Amino acid sequence: MNHYHSLFPQLEAMGLADWSQQLQQTLPEMFALESRREMAEWQEVLRSLPQIKPRSIELKDRVEIGRADELGEVSREALTTQLKAFHPWRKGPISLFGVEIDTEWRSDWKWQRLLPHIQPLAGRKVLDVGCGNGYHGWRMRGEGAEFVLGIDPLLLYVMQFQVLQCYLDDPQHHLLPLRMEDLPADMGCFDSVFSMGVLYHRRSPIDHLLELKGCLRPGGELVLETLVVEGDVGTILMPEGRYAKMRNVWFIPSVAALTLWLRRCGFRDVACVDLNRTSVEEQRRTEWTWEESLADFLDPQDELKTIEGYSAPLRAIITATR
Repeated sequence: MNHYHSLFPQLEAMGLADWSQQLQQTLPEMFALESRREMAEWQEVLRSLPQIKPRSIELKDRVEIGRADELGEVSREALTTQLKAFHPWRKGPISLFGVEIDTEWRSDWKWQRLLPHIQPLAGRKVLDVGCGNGYHGWRMRGEGAEFVLGIDPLLLYVMQFQVLQCYLDDPQHHLLPLRMEDLPADMGCFDSVFSMGVLYHRRSPIDHLLELKGCLRPGGELVLETLVVEGDVGTILMPEGRYAKMRNVWFIPSVAALTLWLRRCGFRDVACVDLNRTSVEEQRRTEWTWEESLADFLDPQDELKTIEGYSAPLRAIITATR
């Protein structure tokens, strides 16, 4: 909890003093041992991580903290075992003192696709919604973002973030175990807001877009990454049950329909800057996430279809201005 102490004055400086006070009361409850069955184990592993100050940190071109020769007498195998206590690792890759965390997603590929198309992040205050373990937030800091606040409701991902904070100790990057609806309405204080891999999980996607808009200052930029389907402005897929084995997928619009949604919500300069069919090289099973992955979600006879018979995952990156 100590690393949150630098967050509260920053929120107050952004005009969010009431929320800062609320968080100071509620965050300890979220990290209490009884909040999750695994919390005691996670906290014990955090406390037992080797106390090493990395001599080298790279966040711009990759997420690399320290080098293998900095471990000294610490066993690489022991550190690997400790890190695997936080399985599954979804977003990365991450290199920690020579231990290569080969995550399920090659999140660096998505970053490379979107970075040329967004406003420069240097000096900006950024909100990353549904950020997972904060991987993209570190890349944002690597691009010079002044302040990054990530939110994700899964405590496991918050603990993975805290593993890296043990070594980065970055007072300008924070991850809160919250959902979008837990944020104050109409904050209007972020220069950039990212929502990647969230929209199709929302029962009311229009409300989600309006909530994202409310977090932006006038002239701020939304970076939206989501599943889409091919088709015209009237094409929207609502799966009968699961989509690619996911239970909580509600609406998958065409790019044209999504563009209309954004315009109706009051965004301007709406542009689809990237369209990418997810490959089994970008999302796959590894030793760091040995559960099912994309190859298991697709029709074994036709990789352009999900196992349920829908079009295989196609992802769009949309930028828009408030």
